[in-house]
Amino acid sequence: MKIHRFWVFIEQQNGIANPVSWELLGVAKILADQLKNTAGGVVHDEVAAVEGLILGDNVASLAREAICYGAEKVYLIDHSLFSQYLNAPYCQNIAALVKKYAPEVFLIGATNLGRDLAGAVATSLGTGLTADCTELVMGEVDKVDRPLLLATRPAFGGNIMATIICRERLPQMASVRPRVFPIPARKSDAIGEVISETALVNALANRVEILDRIEVGQDEDNIAYADILISGGRGLGYSSGFKLLHELAEVLGGKVGATRPCVDAGWIAYSHQVGQTGKTVRPKLYIAAGISGALQHKVGIQNADFIVAINKDANAPIFDIADVGIVGDLYKVIPEMIDQVRKLKEKNS
Repeated sequence: MKIHRFWVFIEQQNGIANPVSWELLGVAKILADQLKNTAGGVVHDEVAAVEGLILGDNVASLAREAICYGAEKVYLIDHSLFSQYLNAPYCQNIAALVKKYAPEVFLIGATNLGRDLAGAVATSLGTGLTADCTELVMGEVDKVDRPLLLATRPAFGGNIMATIICRERLPQMASVRPRVFPIPARKSDAIGEVISETALVNALANRVEILDRIEVGQDEDNIAYADILISGGRGLGYSSGFKLLHELAEVLGGKVGATRPCVDAGWIAYSHQVGQTGKTVRPKLYIAAGISGALQHKVGIQNADFIVAINKDANAPIFDIADVGIVGDLYKVIPEMIDQVRKLKEKNS
């Protein structure tokens, strides 16, 4: 029986999985289903399988979680060598497992860790990597019965979208930003298999030693998973304008984002940047204040549930994707929003 394996790297640190891992298990299931339904694809004794890969120290419980989020099989390497992330041992062990099981598609989250790891693994395996994908689709099966992954990403500064195919090498690798795809429903009664693998311990793999870890401040935590996000653009006019956005975020229980020009101008830290060169977000509510709506920014917010745009320019492109558009001065509109929210809170308290 031939198995078309769709692999997902389950990223974890200190035993806590990065949510992008569950997002990728969800999209891997979609890709596997697409392959099953593609003409000339999986037939008779062929199977499309979604499988996870976990490396860590004392992380066996994560294998069960991966199964709950859609993995039919999980390959686990549980060893003290992986108590903290180091590129060389991770790359060496992952490459060995890829050679052993021959997955055809391998997905990795485009996090700081994932970006460091994906390029190294692809280089080690001599295969291609499509980075920072915004769309993944299975194409037709080629002449040698290889399912082709169509990986789409922004190119040329976000001015075009390029769809890339890796025809000659396996696995077909792609990295995907957090929040591009939704997290699938967790099924506590899901059934799957965990396969424990032996770690490859090579003295040359330990050339780097971690001396200390410095955690970022909570004021710059991950905006990618915020349910409410208020972002500012050049229309703010100056850096102090973000004080107003922070005030609105506080009364709404949200976080503050920004466009690249604001970050480049030094008005706010890069950790707040939303868009192609920043973070992809999927909030329930996104408020765009003084943002024109360039393609590079739209790519990062297109999956928001509800978008409110505030801009003086009635022809600003941001209004094309907004659910509600307010044409006006943000310095008049936002204080009124803050006031109304506070009144509602007082009324309901």
